[in-house]
Amino acid sequence: MSVDLATVKRVAHLARIAVNEDEAQRMVGELNGMLGFVEQLSEVNVDGVEAMTSVTPMAMKKRTDEVTDGSKAADIVANAPNTDQNFFLVPKVVE
Repeated sequence: MSVDLATVKRVAHLARIAVNEDEAQRMVGELNGMLGFVEQLSEVNVDGVEAMTSVTPMAMKKRTDEVTDGSKAADIVANAPNTDQNFFLVPKVVE
């Protein structure tokens, strides 16, 4: 895949980036260089290579998934102007 001047101008327009003719011409070469490098990466044989999420092996910290009421209902509604049995009371907005 290669990028031409029209593509650079279109991408710049879509990204709302002001690019003059000289900058656009320079970007054609830079983007083609980047895409060439990505194409080289696709040629690498990765059969049998495990996918990585980090450069150092790490185990995710896990906790048990327990459903609780939080035991903080009174603290949560403490600053509410109107409450009833730990529920917020709000004015009726639809009649």
